[in-house]
Amino acid sequence: MARTAPPAILKRPMRAVIVLAALIAGSIAAVAPASASHPEVSLPGSNFEIDTNANLRVDDPAPPSLDWANVSEARKADKPSGGGDDSFGQGAKEDTPTPTVVSGSIPPQKSDLLNFGVYLEQTTAGGRFLHLFWHRVQEPQGTTNMDFEFNQSSTLSGNGVTPTRTSGDVLIQYDLAQGGTNPQLFLSRWIDGTEGSTAASCQASNKLPCWNTRVNLTTAGIATGSINTSPIPAAEADGLAAISTRTFGEASVDFNALVGGTPRCVAFGSAYLKSRSSDSFPAELKDFIAPEGVNLSLCGNVKVHKTDDATPASPLNGAVFNLVKDEAPTAPSGQTAPGPEDTQVVGTCTTGVSAPGECLFQDVFQGTYWVIEVSAPPGHDLANPAFQPVTVVASQTVTVNFVDPRQRGAIVITKTRKHAADGPGDHPHAGVDFTVSGGSLGSPVVVTTGADGTACIDNLLFATYSVAESVPAGYAPAGPTTKSVAVTQKASCSSGPAAQVSFHNVPLTNLSVSVDSQVPGGTSSTVDCTVASGGPADDLTVNAPNLQPGTYTCTIVIDP
Repeated sequence: MARTAPPAILKRPMRAVIVLAALIAGSIAAVAPASASHPEVSLPGSNFEIDTNANLRVDDPAPPSLDWANVSEARKADKPSGGGDDSFGQGAKEDTPTPTVVSGSIPPQKSDLLNFGVYLEQTTAGGRFLHLFWHRVQEPQGTTNMDFEFNQSSTLSGNGVTPTRTSGDVLIQYDLAQGGTNPQLFLSRWIDGTEGSTAASCQASNKLPCWNTRVNLTTAGIATGSINTSPIPAAEADGLAAISTRTFGEASVDFNALVGGTPRCVAFGSAYLKSRSSDSFPAELKDFIAPEGVNLSLCGNVKVHKTDDATPASPLNGAVFNLVKDEAPTAPSGQTAPGPEDTQVVGTCTTGVSAPGECLFQDVFQGTYWVIEVSAPPGHDLANPAFQPVTVVASQTVTVNFVDPRQRGAIVITKTRKHAADGPGDHPHAGVDFTVSGGSLGSPVVVTTGADGTACIDNLLFATYSVAESVPAGYAPAGPTTKSVAVTQKASCSSGPAAQVSFHNVPLTNLSVSVDSQVPGGTSSTVDCTVASGGPADDLTVNAPNLQPGTYTCTIVIDP
């Protein structure tokens, strides 16, 4: 099965996120590989064919079988052999922080590289396998020593070609003895002391920075590889042209075993291939294929977008969210909410720190999670429901939206009056209308006091409202008839600390004093009250309406 790699793979730079965390000892649990009709040395659990006689074609039924011919790997070609081909020179070694780049110095007997490829397989069972291949011009006379370097920084080093190394960069080494067919794969990390390492941890150097003591991935059972022991015709070379014996090698590394039980995401921006002059780790470096961006990622991001329930909605800052791993349910399947087994909090974020109404969980391993709101901003309730399931996909950002309802409060209006028939003091005044306006009310609302002298209005957004009394006939207000009330706490008419406002009325009395001479014109009188007066006259009435309770004095003089 031959194909020409798409231009997007051959030419387009890509950004990578590769997770390489602390190596754990021991081997991975055996998982039955895809059945093979030909010899393979593939890793258990992987569907990728690492053939005993390395090739690029798919030999087993596909799917699920994979090989270079039916995957879209990141692939990079070397510069053409000859005077323009770049290589490392001036004794550059793996521990050289900035290896010297020269041109046209690859001796014919050394390994002149042609291509390399990188592909990340992610199985439905959760397996993660990194697959690598190298391709060179001629079969070497000695050992085969290929190193794949993965760098985190995108900043170029002093040679203008390779990235600046930072602590945690990774080197996967492919070493094959002369005439051998089963390579040994090793892993080293770049250390510079910032992670607490010392020069004693270096593989070959006696000073930092350096590549640390390498771990044999092959003997740990977490890596495998092979080389082609027979020619590969152009029709089966997946666009690489005809491949002669021992000029193509491939390998697999089990990433699940590499990250172990405490996985973390480390962002790598590029990968490149280089060859060593011998199987000695401090041997001089020779040819290399310049770094290529690779789209390999075990992690993605989760963005939380938080708004209120207004129209249009406004972003909300200060909401706190947890990202919780979704474990296999202990209850029956069909779970629609976090279960008691979902206790592993993998991250916390707060909206508004970097963008209004947003927060981001970065570098999250792919898988299923719950996004749970644990704290709402002041004046808002938690979203309902306060959780959402999310599936994290490698190299992608998934967005979840939460809406926090604005909290609402209530106003309780208390109306009292003086009523002599009910005894001394204040008494509830029923049947009095109040008009509530402003705040979040589009139109004024009228409420009426009940038998207990109170009226209530709720579902009010936090704001300042105006409460105006319609003073009933026969009464005078004991204070302002319109008052402002601030609603600042969550409440309803049946619960919670409602805002309070009170009004009081007093009953009014009409005063009338009359003088009536029994004999027309017989007497002449005057009436002089503190609130009204009249006279002199034989017949006289003095009226003083709408008097509030109090003491009033009238002096009446009849025909003195």
